[in-house]
Amino acid sequence: MLKFIPNKTALVVLTSACIIILISMGLRQTFGLFFEAFEKGIGCTRTEFGLAIGIQMLFWGIFAPIFGFLADRFGGNKAVFLGFVIFGLGIYMLYAGPNTGIFFQISLGVLVGIALGATAIGVPVSEVGKYFPNETRTLATGFVTCAASVGYFLSPLFTQYSLGFVGWEQTLKYFMYFIFFGLIASLFLIPTKTIINSSKADRDQSFSEAIKEAFGHRGYILLVLGFFVCGFQITLVGTHIPGYMQERGMDGWSATIILALIGLFNIFGTLGIGYLGTKYRKKNLLSILYALRAVSICVFIFSPPSLLNSIVFGITFGLLWLSTVPPTNGIVGQIFGTKYLSTLFGIVFLCHQFGAFLGAYLGGYFYDLYGSYDYAWYIAIALSLFATIVHYPIDEKPLVRELKKI
Repeated sequence: MLKFIPNKTALVVLTSACIIILISMGLRQTFGLFFEAFEKGIGCTRTEFGLAIGIQMLFWGIFAPIFGFLADRFGGNKAVFLGFVIFGLGIYMLYAGPNTGIFFQISLGVLVGIALGATAIGVPVSEVGKYFPNETRTLATGFVTCAASVGYFLSPLFTQYSLGFVGWEQTLKYFMYFIFFGLIASLFLIPTKTIINSSKADRDQSFSEAIKEAFGHRGYILLVLGFFVCGFQITLVGTHIPGYMQERGMDGWSATIILALIGLFNIFGTLGIGYLGTKYRKKNLLSILYALRAVSICVFIFSPPSLLNSIVFGITFGLLWLSTVPPTNGIVGQIFGTKYLSTLFGIVFLCHQFGAFLGAYLGGYFYDLYGSYDYAWYIAIALSLFATIVHYPIDEKPLVRELKKI
Protein backbone atom coordinates (compact mmCIF):
# COMPACT_ATOMS: atom_id res chain seq x y z
CA MET A 1 0.00 0.00 0.00
CA LEU A 2 1.28 3.49 -0.83
CA LYS A 3 2.54 5.20 2.31
CA PHE A 4 0.28 8.26 2.04
CA ILE A 5 -2.92 6.12 2.02
CA PRO A 6 -4.15 5.88 5.64
CA ASN A 7 -6.08 2.57 5.47
CA LYS A 8 -7.56 -0.11 3.18
CA THR A 9 -10.96 1.58 2.97
CA ALA A 10 -9.28 4.75 1.71
CA LEU A 11 -7.54 2.66 -0.96
CA VAL A 12 -10.87 1.12 -2.06
CA VAL A 13 -12.52 4.56 -2.24
CA LEU A 14 -9.55 6.01 -4.12
CA THR A 15 -9.65 3.15 -6.66
CA SER A 16 -13.42 3.44 -7.07
CA ALA A 17 -13.21 7.19 -7.63
CA CYS A 18 -10.47 6.73 -10.21
CA ILE A 19 -12.61 4.28 -12.22
CA ILE A 20 -15.68 6.52 -11.95
CA ILE A 21 -13.89 9.61 -13.19
CA LEU A 22 -12.00 7.71 -15.90
CA ILE A 23 -15.34 6.62 -17.38
CA SER A 24 -17.38 9.77 -16.79
CA MET A 25 -14.79 12.34 -17.82
CA GLY A 26 -13.51 10.12 -20.62
CA LEU A 27 -16.96 9.96 -22.22
CA ARG A 28 -17.51 13.67 -21.64
CA GLN A 29 -14.28 14.49 -23.49
CA THR A 30 -15.46 12.81 -26.69
CA PHE A 31 -18.62 14.84 -27.41
CA GLY A 32 -16.74 17.45 -29.46
CA LEU A 33 -15.81 14.71 -31.94
CA PHE A 34 -19.51 14.16 -32.76
CA PHE A 35 -20.14 17.67 -34.14
CA GLU A 36 -19.73 16.68 -37.82
CA ALA A 37 -21.75 13.47 -37.41
CA PHE A 38 -24.58 15.43 -35.79
CA GLU A 39 -24.42 18.06 -38.56
CA LYS A 40 -24.78 15.42 -41.28
CA GLY A 41 -26.96 12.95 -39.39
CA ILE A 42 -29.58 15.16 -37.76
CA GLY A 43 -28.95 18.60 -39.30
CA CYS A 44 -27.57 20.12 -36.11
CA THR A 45 -25.93 23.57 -36.52
CA ARG A 46 -22.81 24.48 -34.57
CA THR A 47 -24.78 27.00 -32.53
CA GLU A 48 -27.28 24.25 -31.58
CA PHE A 49 -24.43 21.88 -30.78
CA GLY A 50 -22.63 24.51 -28.74
CA LEU A 51 -25.89 25.33 -26.95
CA ALA A 52 -26.42 21.65 -26.03
CA ILE A 53 -22.91 21.40 -24.60
CA GLY A 54 -23.44 24.73 -22.84
CA ILE A 55 -26.69 23.47 -21.28
CA GLN A 56 -24.84 20.30 -20.31
CA MET A 57 -22.22 22.41 -18.54
CA LEU A 58 -24.87 24.47 -16.72
CA PHE A 59 -26.80 21.45 -15.47
CA TRP A 60 -23.53 19.78 -14.52
CA GLY A 61 -22.72 22.84 -12.43
CA ILE A 62 -26.20 23.27 -10.94
CA PHE A 63 -26.40 19.64 -9.86
CA ALA A 64 -22.80 19.39 -8.60
CA PRO A 65 -23.67 21.03 -5.21
CA ILE A 66 -27.00 19.17 -5.10
CA PHE A 67 -25.29 15.80 -5.51
CA GLY A 68 -22.56 17.10 -3.20
CA PHE A 69 -25.18 17.65 -0.51
CA LEU A 70 -26.64 14.18 -1.14
CA ALA A 71 -23.13 12.70 -0.87
CA ASP A 72 -22.44 14.56 2.39
CA ARG A 73 -25.81 13.48 3.78
CA PHE A 74 -26.35 9.95 2.42
CA GLY A 75 -23.02 8.83 0.94
CA GLY A 76 -21.15 9.36 -2.30
CA ASN A 77 -21.91 5.82 -3.48
CA LYS A 78 -25.65 6.53 -3.64
CA ALA A 79 -25.19 9.90 -5.34
CA VAL A 80 -22.84 8.56 -8.03
CA PHE A 81 -24.96 5.45 -8.69
CA LEU A 82 -27.98 7.66 -9.38
CA GLY A 83 -25.83 9.83 -11.62
CA PHE A 84 -24.79 6.92 -13.82
CA VAL A 85 -28.42 5.81 -14.19
CA ILE A 86 -29.28 9.29 -15.51
CA PHE A 87 -26.16 9.23 -17.71
CA GLY A 88 -27.35 6.01 -19.34
CA LEU A 89 -30.81 7.47 -19.93
CA GLY A 90 -29.35 10.54 -21.63
CA ILE A 91 -27.13 8.53 -23.98
CA TYR A 92 -29.97 6.10 -24.76
CA MET A 93 -32.31 8.95 -25.72
CA LEU A 94 -29.60 10.45 -27.92
CA TYR A 95 -29.38 7.42 -30.20
CA ALA A 96 -32.74 5.65 -29.73
CA GLY A 97 -35.26 8.44 -29.23
CA PRO A 98 -36.19 11.59 -31.15
CA ASN A 99 -32.84 13.36 -31.33
CA THR A 100 -33.59 16.72 -32.94
CA GLY A 101 -34.65 20.10 -31.61
CA ILE A 102 -35.61 20.21 -27.95
CA PHE A 103 -35.01 16.46 -27.53
CA PHE A 104 -31.38 16.89 -28.58
CA GLN A 105 -30.96 19.60 -25.95
CA ILE A 106 -32.65 17.44 -23.29
CA SER A 107 -30.63 14.28 -23.93
CA LEU A 108 -27.13 15.66 -24.61
CA GLY A 109 -27.68 18.83 -22.60
CA VAL A 110 -29.95 18.33 -19.59
CA LEU A 111 -29.69 14.61 -18.76
CA VAL A 112 -25.99 14.14 -19.44
CA GLY A 113 -25.34 17.41 -17.59
CA ILE A 114 -27.25 16.25 -14.51
CA ALA A 115 -25.37 12.95 -14.59
CA LEU A 116 -21.99 14.67 -14.73
CA GLY A 117 -22.95 16.61 -11.61
CA ALA A 118 -22.72 13.33 -9.72
CA THR A 119 -20.13 11.31 -11.61
CA ALA A 120 -17.51 13.83 -12.73
CA ILE A 121 -15.01 15.72 -10.56
CA GLY A 122 -17.05 17.15 -7.65
CA VAL A 123 -18.37 14.16 -5.71
CA PRO A 124 -15.64 11.55 -6.43
CA VAL A 125 -12.78 13.99 -5.76
CA SER A 126 -14.38 15.32 -2.57
CA GLU A 127 -15.28 11.87 -1.23
CA VAL A 128 -11.64 10.85 -1.62
CA GLY A 129 -10.54 14.11 0.02
CA LYS A 130 -12.52 13.20 3.16
CA TYR A 131 -10.15 10.27 3.81
CA PHE A 132 -6.93 12.32 3.68
CA PRO A 133 -5.47 15.08 5.89
CA ASN A 134 -4.52 18.53 4.61
CA GLU A 135 -0.90 17.45 4.14
CA THR A 136 -1.65 14.77 1.53
CA ARG A 137 -5.10 15.69 0.19
CA THR A 138 -3.83 17.31 -3.01
CA LEU A 139 -1.75 14.22 -3.75
CA ALA A 140 -4.74 11.89 -3.31
CA THR A 141 -7.07 14.05 -5.39
CA GLY A 142 -4.27 14.35 -7.94
CA PHE A 143 -4.49 10.59 -8.46
CA VAL A 144 -8.24 10.87 -9.08
CA THR A 145 -7.91 13.67 -11.63
CA CYS A 146 -5.03 11.70 -13.15
CA ALA A 147 -7.54 8.90 -13.83
CA ALA A 148 -9.62 11.40 -15.79
CA SER A 149 -6.52 11.96 -17.88
CA VAL A 150 -6.37 8.29 -18.78
CA GLY A 151 -9.98 8.56 -19.94
CA TYR A 152 -9.14 11.72 -21.87
CA PHE A 153 -6.32 9.91 -23.65
CA LEU A 154 -8.12 6.66 -24.50
CA SER A 155 -11.68 7.85 -25.18
CA PRO A 156 -10.97 10.21 -28.13
CA LEU A 157 -8.88 7.52 -29.84
CA PHE A 158 -11.60 4.91 -29.39
CA THR A 159 -14.37 7.33 -30.40
CA GLN A 160 -12.65 8.64 -33.53
CA TYR A 161 -12.01 5.08 -34.71
CA SER A 162 -15.53 3.94 -33.84
CA LEU A 163 -17.19 6.90 -35.57
CA GLY A 164 -15.34 6.10 -38.77
CA PHE A 165 -15.94 2.35 -38.55
CA VAL A 166 -19.51 1.90 -37.22
CA GLY A 167 -21.03 5.42 -37.11
CA TRP A 168 -22.22 7.69 -34.32
CA GLU A 169 -25.29 5.68 -33.23
CA GLN A 170 -23.38 2.44 -32.63
CA THR A 171 -20.61 4.40 -30.92
CA LEU A 172 -23.12 5.78 -28.44
CA LYS A 173 -24.38 2.24 -27.83
CA TYR A 174 -20.83 1.23 -26.92
CA PHE A 175 -20.84 4.05 -24.37
CA MET A 176 -23.59 2.22 -22.47
CA TYR A 177 -21.16 -0.57 -21.58
CA PHE A 178 -18.77 1.91 -19.98
CA ILE A 179 -21.64 3.45 -18.04
CA PHE A 180 -22.55 0.01 -16.67
CA PHE A 181 -18.99 -0.43 -15.36
CA GLY A 182 -19.32 2.98 -13.73
CA LEU A 183 -22.46 1.82 -11.94
CA ILE A 184 -20.56 -1.12 -10.47
CA ALA A 185 -17.60 1.03 -9.43
CA SER A 186 -19.89 3.53 -7.68
CA LEU A 187 -20.94 0.88 -5.14
CA PHE A 188 -17.42 0.99 -3.67
CA LEU A 189 -17.34 4.75 -3.06
CA ILE A 190 -17.84 4.01 0.64
CA PRO A 191 -18.80 7.02 2.81
CA THR A 192 -16.63 7.80 5.85
CA LYS A 193 -18.01 8.52 9.31
CA THR A 194 -14.79 10.14 10.50
CA ILE A 195 -14.12 13.85 10.00
CA ILE A 196 -10.34 14.14 10.02
CA ASN A 197 -8.39 17.10 11.44
CA SER A 198 -11.56 18.37 13.16
CA SER A 199 -12.59 19.74 16.53
CA LYS A 200 -15.94 19.29 18.24
CA ALA A 201 -16.95 22.74 16.96
CA ASP A 202 -16.20 21.58 13.40
CA ARG A 203 -18.28 18.42 13.83
CA ASP A 204 -21.21 20.35 15.33
CA GLN A 205 -21.41 22.84 12.47
CA SER A 206 -24.74 22.83 10.62
CA PHE A 207 -25.21 22.91 6.86
CA SER A 208 -26.59 26.46 6.83
CA GLU A 209 -23.72 27.65 9.05
CA ALA A 210 -21.20 26.12 6.66
CA ILE A 211 -22.74 27.88 3.64
CA LYS A 212 -22.92 31.24 5.45
CA GLU A 213 -19.33 30.88 6.65
CA ALA A 214 -18.02 30.05 3.17
CA PHE A 215 -19.72 33.00 1.45
CA GLY A 216 -18.46 35.31 4.20
CA HIS A 217 -14.86 34.29 3.45
CA ARG A 218 -13.14 36.44 0.80
CA GLY A 219 -10.82 33.61 -0.23
CA TYR A 220 -13.79 31.37 -1.07
CA ILE A 221 -15.33 34.05 -3.28
CA LEU A 222 -12.02 34.53 -5.12
CA LEU A 223 -11.69 30.78 -5.57
CA VAL A 224 -15.20 30.64 -7.04
CA LEU A 225 -14.36 33.44 -9.50
CA GLY A 226 -11.09 31.81 -10.50
CA PHE A 227 -12.68 28.46 -11.25
CA PHE A 228 -15.07 30.19 -13.68
CA VAL A 229 -12.03 30.75 -15.91
CA CYS A 230 -11.04 27.08 -15.83
CA GLY A 231 -14.50 26.06 -17.01
CA PHE A 232 -14.53 28.53 -19.90
CA GLN A 233 -11.14 27.43 -21.20
CA ILE A 234 -11.33 23.66 -21.02
CA THR A 235 -14.87 23.54 -22.46
CA LEU A 236 -13.93 25.85 -25.31
CA VAL A 237 -11.07 23.49 -26.16
CA GLY A 238 -12.94 20.23 -25.55
CA THR A 239 -16.01 21.29 -27.55
CA HIS A 240 -14.64 23.37 -30.41
CA ILE A 241 -11.08 22.22 -31.06
CA PRO A 242 -12.27 19.81 -33.82
CA GLY A 243 -14.10 22.64 -35.60
CA TYR A 244 -11.20 25.05 -35.04
CA MET A 245 -8.68 22.66 -36.55
CA GLN A 246 -10.97 22.12 -39.54
CA GLU A 247 -11.27 25.90 -39.92
CA ARG A 248 -7.47 26.12 -40.05
CA GLY A 249 -7.27 23.51 -42.79
CA MET A 250 -6.18 20.55 -40.64
CA ASP A 251 -7.79 17.10 -40.85
CA GLY A 252 -9.92 15.47 -38.15
CA TRP A 253 -7.08 13.47 -36.65
CA SER A 254 -5.23 16.67 -35.70
CA ALA A 255 -7.99 17.47 -33.18
CA THR A 256 -7.95 13.88 -31.97
CA ILE A 257 -4.19 14.11 -31.43
CA ILE A 258 -4.66 17.29 -29.39
CA LEU A 259 -7.39 15.77 -27.21
CA ALA A 260 -5.44 12.55 -26.73
CA LEU A 261 -2.24 14.40 -25.82
CA ILE A 262 -4.19 16.59 -23.40
CA GLY A 263 -5.37 13.41 -21.71
CA LEU A 264 -1.92 11.82 -21.67
CA PHE A 265 0.01 14.81 -20.35
CA ASN A 266 -2.70 15.73 -17.89
CA ILE A 267 -1.57 12.59 -16.04
CA PHE A 268 1.81 14.20 -15.40
CA GLY A 269 0.26 17.61 -14.74
CA THR A 270 -2.22 16.49 -12.09
CA LEU A 271 0.24 14.18 -10.31
CA GLY A 272 2.89 16.87 -10.42
CA ILE A 273 0.63 19.59 -9.06
CA GLY A 274 -0.68 17.17 -6.44
CA TYR A 275 2.86 16.64 -5.19
CA LEU A 276 3.73 20.35 -5.37
CA GLY A 277 0.59 21.08 -3.36
CA THR A 278 2.15 19.22 -0.43
CA LYS A 279 5.22 21.50 -0.59
CA TYR A 280 4.05 24.97 -1.68
CA ARG A 281 1.10 27.31 -1.23
CA LYS A 282 -1.77 26.12 -3.36
CA LYS A 283 -2.96 29.63 -4.27
CA ASN A 284 0.45 30.44 -5.78
CA LEU A 285 0.38 27.25 -7.81
CA LEU A 286 -3.03 28.25 -9.20
CA SER A 287 -1.77 31.70 -10.23
CA ILE A 288 1.15 30.10 -12.06
CA LEU A 289 -1.10 27.56 -13.78
CA TYR A 290 -3.44 30.20 -15.20
CA ALA A 291 -0.55 32.38 -16.37
CA LEU A 292 0.92 29.41 -18.23
CA ARG A 293 -2.48 28.70 -19.84
CA ALA A 294 -2.44 32.18 -21.35
CA VAL A 295 1.02 31.51 -22.81
CA SER A 296 -0.04 28.11 -24.21
CA ILE A 297 -3.13 29.51 -25.93
CA CYS A 298 -1.25 32.50 -27.38
CA VAL A 299 1.43 30.29 -28.90
CA PHE A 300 -1.21 27.97 -30.35
CA ILE A 301 -3.51 30.50 -32.02
CA PHE A 302 -0.83 32.92 -33.23
CA SER A 303 1.44 30.24 -34.74
CA PRO A 304 0.88 28.79 -38.23
CA PRO A 305 -1.28 25.62 -38.18
CA SER A 306 0.80 22.46 -38.34
CA LEU A 307 1.07 19.02 -36.84
CA LEU A 308 3.94 20.23 -34.64
CA ASN A 309 1.89 23.16 -33.36
CA SER A 310 -0.97 20.76 -32.55
CA ILE A 311 1.38 18.45 -30.64
CA VAL A 312 2.93 21.33 -28.67
CA PHE A 313 -0.50 22.65 -27.69
CA GLY A 314 -1.77 19.20 -26.73
CA ILE A 315 1.26 18.66 -24.48
CA THR A 316 1.40 22.10 -22.86
CA PHE A 317 -2.34 22.53 -22.32
CA GLY A 318 -2.55 18.91 -21.19
CA LEU A 319 -0.07 19.61 -18.39
CA LEU A 320 -2.39 22.42 -17.23
CA TRP A 321 -5.79 20.85 -18.03
CA LEU A 322 -7.14 19.47 -14.72
CA SER A 323 -4.16 20.58 -12.67
CA THR A 324 -6.38 23.29 -11.19
CA VAL A 325 -8.61 20.73 -9.45
CA PRO A 326 -6.31 19.33 -6.68
CA PRO A 327 -5.21 22.74 -5.35
CA THR A 328 -8.73 24.21 -5.65
CA ASN A 329 -10.32 21.30 -3.80
CA GLY A 330 -7.38 21.30 -1.38
CA ILE A 331 -7.85 24.96 -0.48
CA VAL A 332 -11.57 24.42 0.23
CA GLY A 333 -10.83 21.43 2.49
CA GLN A 334 -7.92 23.20 4.17
CA ILE A 335 -9.89 26.34 5.05
CA PHE A 336 -13.29 24.88 5.92
CA GLY A 337 -12.60 21.24 6.82
CA THR A 338 -14.07 18.13 5.22
CA LYS A 339 -17.53 17.77 6.78
CA TYR A 340 -19.21 19.67 3.93
CA LEU A 341 -16.39 19.38 1.41
CA SER A 342 -18.53 17.82 -1.35
CA THR A 343 -21.11 20.60 -1.05
CA LEU A 344 -18.68 23.53 -0.82
CA PHE A 345 -16.53 22.27 -3.68
CA GLY A 346 -19.73 21.61 -5.62
CA ILE A 347 -20.63 25.29 -5.30
CA VAL A 348 -17.17 26.29 -6.52
CA PHE A 349 -17.68 23.90 -9.41
CA LEU A 350 -21.04 25.50 -10.22
CA CYS A 351 -19.22 28.71 -11.12
CA HIS A 352 -16.77 26.61 -13.15
CA GLN A 353 -19.76 25.44 -15.18
CA PHE A 354 -21.09 28.94 -15.75
CA GLY A 355 -17.76 29.54 -17.44
CA ALA A 356 -18.08 26.22 -19.25
CA PHE A 357 -21.48 27.21 -20.63
CA LEU A 358 -20.06 30.42 -22.07
CA GLY A 359 -17.02 28.60 -23.46
CA ALA A 360 -19.21 26.08 -25.27
CA TYR A 361 -21.91 28.49 -26.43
CA LEU A 362 -19.79 31.49 -27.41
CA GLY A 363 -17.41 29.31 -29.40
CA GLY A 364 -20.26 28.13 -31.64
CA TYR A 365 -21.96 31.54 -31.63
CA PHE A 366 -18.86 33.45 -32.75
CA TYR A 367 -18.20 30.88 -35.46
CA ASP A 368 -21.72 31.10 -36.91
CA LEU A 369 -21.65 34.92 -36.63
CA TYR A 370 -18.14 35.70 -37.87
CA GLY A 371 -16.96 32.41 -39.41
CA SER A 372 -14.15 32.23 -36.87
CA TYR A 373 -13.44 31.11 -33.29
CA ASP A 374 -10.88 33.89 -32.73
CA TYR A 375 -12.95 36.08 -30.39
CA ALA A 376 -13.56 33.13 -28.07
CA TRP A 377 -9.80 32.52 -27.88
CA TYR A 378 -9.15 36.20 -27.08
CA ILE A 379 -11.62 36.00 -24.19
CA ALA A 380 -9.88 32.85 -22.92
CA ILE A 381 -6.53 34.66 -22.84
CA ALA A 382 -7.96 37.67 -20.99
CA LEU A 383 -9.63 35.41 -18.44
CA SER A 384 -6.31 33.65 -17.79
CA LEU A 385 -4.76 36.95 -16.79
CA PHE A 386 -7.76 37.66 -14.53
CA ALA A 387 -7.42 34.27 -12.80
CA THR A 388 -3.68 34.77 -12.35
CA ILE A 389 -4.42 37.89 -10.32
CA VAL A 390 -7.44 36.83 -8.22
CA HIS A 391 -5.88 33.71 -6.67
CA TYR A 392 -2.92 35.51 -5.14
CA PRO A 393 -4.79 37.29 -2.24
CA ILE A 394 -6.50 34.08 -0.99
CA ASP A 395 -5.89 33.34 2.70
CA GLU A 396 -5.40 29.55 2.99
CA LYS A 397 -5.26 29.35 6.80
CA PRO A 398 -7.73 26.85 8.33
CA LEU A 399 -10.65 28.47 10.15
CA VAL A 400 -10.78 28.00 13.91
CA ARG A 401 -14.36 27.68 15.14
CA GLU A 402 -15.63 28.21 18.65
CA LEU A 403 -17.87 25.77 20.48
CA LYS A 404 -21.52 26.74 20.60
CA LYS A 405 -22.72 28.00 23.97
CA ILE A 406 -25.36 25.83 25.56
